[in-house]
Amino acid sequence: MRPIEVVDRLGRWSSGRGPLYVLLAARLRQLIDDGELPPGVLLPPDRALAGALAVGRTTVVAAYDLLRAEGRITRKQGSGTRVAGAPRSGQVEDAPVDPIFLDSLEARDDDVLLAICAAPGDPPPQLAEAFARIAPELAHVTDDIGYYPYGHPALREALADRYTARGVLTGPEQVLVTNGGQQALSLLAHALVSPGDQVLVEAPTYPGALEVFREEGAVLRGLPVGLEGLEAAVRERRPALAYVIPTYQNPTGSVMSALARQRVASAGIPVIEDEVPADLRFPGEALPTPIAAYGDSVISIGSLSKSIWGGLRIGWIRAAPPLINRLARLRAVHDLGGNVPTQLAAVHLLPLLDGPALHQTLKTRHDHLHALLVEALPTWQIPTVSGGQCLWVRLPHGDGTSFAQTALRHGLAILPGSGLDVTAASDPYVRLHFRAHPTDLTEAVHRLAQAWAAYHPPTDRVHPRPTIAI
Repeated sequence: MRPIEVVDRLGRWSSGRGPLYVLLAARLRQLIDDGELPPGVLLPPDRALAGALAVGRTTVVAAYDLLRAEGRITRKQGSGTRVAGAPRSGQVEDAPVDPIFLDSLEARDDDVLLAICAAPGDPPPQLAEAFARIAPELAHVTDDIGYYPYGHPALREALADRYTARGVLTGPEQVLVTNGGQQALSLLAHALVSPGDQVLVEAPTYPGALEVFREEGAVLRGLPVGLEGLEAAVRERRPALAYVIPTYQNPTGSVMSALARQRVASAGIPVIEDEVPADLRFPGEALPTPIAAYGDSVISIGSLSKSIWGGLRIGWIRAAPPLINRLARLRAVHDLGGNVPTQLAAVHLLPLLDGPALHQTLKTRHDHLHALLVEALPTWQIPTVSGGQCLWVRLPHGDGTSFAQTALRHGLAILPGSGLDVTAASDPYVRLHFRAHPTDLTEAVHRLAQAWAAYHPPTDRVHPRPTIAI
């Protein structure tokens, strides 16, 4: 593709706030995601595009580096810069890694097992019971137009009470109900991040969060799980905020200590603590105190999607009232408010989070998957966890991205580690979740073993075995 053609597609890419390279990367990202720059397309060389755009070469190089770190482009000596993935008529070995895996959220017509989106496979019977319980309440509603940008008062109060019971004194005015945890992240990123702002994240972390911050033009900086080195990073980089999953971290399953939570809370910047996996503990495991108990600058988010059902679009944000007011105004512009019957039903479903059935099911399926993996793939590094929804598995050789393509050819879609890590340190890993039914988990391991037997890693992607497994 000639530079002038790319320039035509870019349009007014520089009209906005933030460094030029961030704005250029944001526009190229949009063109790639929208399909205007399809997989396999050769992008202009650095100097040629810089000349066509009348910017410095370093601007183009920095923009390309951002997109390469996201897996949206590839840069190889001698073959230039290309949009990630083979041409549509080509082969699948170099198919792009879609970090959010939009296709995995929709049912497929083929025989591919989806082991990407870690969420309950079907709604619990208590969901229908909860809707039946609130039917009489709806029948008696009067003088209520049904718009609640902050969330229905009954659910806000129930969530506030739950935080208070966990050691974080909370009033309903500190709670905003959202359409799932993803909307909570999106609202916060839109409110707190400007193009070019640096955001500190764990490496690896939840890929949906990475995409949300990228959509706002953030420059992502990775720190070890638990945000080790946060204090120095704050001094050196002056980030806009930090994002952390302290309990049953996605994907590693780690749990942050109380001392580490206090350290993070005192970092002096806004911290988003993602507590979506926090309720996914195994029997006998205590529910840790949120980071929000240690500092006023901590913003907590939660959701019922991973604990109850993905189709139950209920999430929330706990923060200081001024920020809640700001987010409610922003939320009202987007959708006026959430579904009231669903929020009323959620009030009756909150007790399930502390019930033994959820915790025992998680433990049983974790043990089932782990035992099968250890038997079928003894050379893999497969740590156990004490809660959460996934195993963070290290391959003995090769890389997760190329192996995921081999697995897909054997009827199994898995998540390679490269899409979860902004530092590119997780290439040898894959994420495997244990939320599926045992029969599906058994079949998934069978297909994994077949794929591993057929796998031939690229010669330039061999990783040494670490001395300490994550």
